[in-house]
Amino acid sequence: MRYALAQLLKKLYHKLDDSPSPIEVIPAVADNEEAYSKWLSKNFPREADLEKMAQTVAIFGYKPALSVIMPVFNPPEHFLREAIESVLNQVYPYWELCIADDASTQPDVRSVLEEYISKDARVKVVFRTENGHISRASNSALELATGEFVALLDHDDLLTPDALYEVALLLNRHPDADMIYSDEDKVDEHHQLKEPFFKPDWCPDSFLSRNYTCHLGTYRRSLVTAIGGFRARYEGSQDYDLVLRLTEKTEKIFHIPKILYHWRSHPASTASSLDSKTYAVDAAQKALAEAIARRGEPGVVMPAPGPTGYYLIRYQLDTYDLVSIVIPTKDLGDILDRCLLSIFEKTNYTNYEVVLVDNGSTEPATIDVIDKWKSREPNRFRCYPLDIPFNYSKLNNFAVQQAKGRYLLFLNNDTEVVTPDWIDAMLEQAQRPSIGAVGALLLYPDDTIQHAGVVAGVGGVAGHSHKHYKYGSHGYFNHINTVNNFSAVTAACLMCRRNVFEEVGGFEEDLPDNFNDVDFCFKLVEKGYRNIYLPHVVLYHHESKSRGNDYTGEKLSRFIKEVEHIQSKWKKIIENPPCYNPNLTMKREDYSIEV
Repeated sequence: MRYALAQLLKKLYHKLDDSPSPIEVIPAVADNEEAYSKWLSKNFPREADLEKMAQTVAIFGYKPALSVIMPVFNPPEHFLREAIESVLNQVYPYWELCIADDASTQPDVRSVLEEYISKDARVKVVFRTENGHISRASNSALELATGEFVALLDHDDLLTPDALYEVALLLNRHPDADMIYSDEDKVDEHHQLKEPFFKPDWCPDSFLSRNYTCHLGTYRRSLVTAIGGFRARYEGSQDYDLVLRLTEKTEKIFHIPKILYHWRSHPASTASSLDSKTYAVDAAQKALAEAIARRGEPGVVMPAPGPTGYYLIRYQLDTYDLVSIVIPTKDLGDILDRCLLSIFEKTNYTNYEVVLVDNGSTEPATIDVIDKWKSREPNRFRCYPLDIPFNYSKLNNFAVQQAKGRYLLFLNNDTEVVTPDWIDAMLEQAQRPSIGAVGALLLYPDDTIQHAGVVAGVGGVAGHSHKHYKYGSHGYFNHINTVNNFSAVTAACLMCRRNVFEEVGGFEEDLPDNFNDVDFCFKLVEKGYRNIYLPHVVLYHHESKSRGNDYTGEKLSRFIKEVEHIQSKWKKIIENPPCYNPNLTMKREDYSIEV
């Protein structure tokens, strides 16, 4: 099947008899590429699919003109030809290819471009007389455009044959769209398709960690023109800078969860590694710093751990308001003592209180621990008894009524603080009006990941991102090491503003054991807030040691009831999680491909 796919791609990108050496997609052989090979065999459009698409175009009520913008400077001839051919072979015919040659010094570039001008009237070329680099060249190509929308194509990359069809199809469904982006993969020097990037829907904070929308990006031309097009001095990250500015002007952003773009990966390309273009990293950090300043949320932009091209923003704290740390507990005094010791000894932030809710402790050692901390921290530690049958939601809601802080930090009694500036970092995000819940990176005692965000739908309700990965791993496109939006975060360590908590009615008390935090976070999403995971806030979590096994006898029955309740209540977000991708598995927590 993979050989058949290679032959199909050869036909699609090179229909002309006099075309350059045909592209041959070499079947992937590595184990980690096997799943993508299977996915391609099931999902890549066949010739019959493309013929049906061409027929469908005829009945489109709206046939938007799409201008493909391509700046060119000294690409290898065969790469340039393949890029142009990928546009000529689109099943959607209402396009124009707007090329700006940035004063290429290789003579074959001009001859190739002139050849294609003569072959297809939709190919338009401007030959710049001086080299101005990619931003100016892109603007020159943009000046040729007459289409309502512009799509960006690099001079050595490839569009899939259905790329512009899928864009036009979405515009027929959402004619008000201002920005459209798709999933993408890479094509290497051996013409092997690899490294698919299946992206989430629009997640603004994830975008501040990397330019994940990237290819294929399509934008309303009038909006691109209104913001001034591409800016010089941002070369290498000019697209990132463009989208940062554009998304400040519109919320009409749509995602096509299909591979529509093959990004060329060769030793000197950005797709291979941003290490080859350090100026691109500098430009990205500059664009990000300016963006958050424009938005009234200033901070410091720094490289994130892991591969080059990922960023971490530490926002400036506006005020140092009181943070109420809410901890429900029962017995297991040594576990509680370790948690409290880590808070009081390691925390840099000073304006906080600990509100402990004792759910009927009877062990003398636990009573001693509580009395000890009352004595040691009389101004920052208070304990309130609530001896009721265990109900996590009721315990926390009760504690909030006793808390005095403007910010609430829900914390399990079996956690242990690792990062001294944990409260500062969470507060930086929780203070932002757009943010709902802020979560942390939680580790098991063996330094594997317990929580790095909660993915809606995985496992039937929700699953923990990258669970059991080794601490320090990158994860899926460096997700573990970067700030990302998620549908939910665990309340084992969760901060939010008090007014946000009250706006959604706190934790649902009909969910006494499981998924109360997921339900709370979904309510925040429903209200328009974004939930966020922070990789630089690290705690150990001895998960549910104070509660034991949930999945026997009465607890199992309760668990099943809670699953059914939340699946019914949140059917839409569970079936179509916005911070995930339908091409990724719902069976595991590892972002593997669904095949």
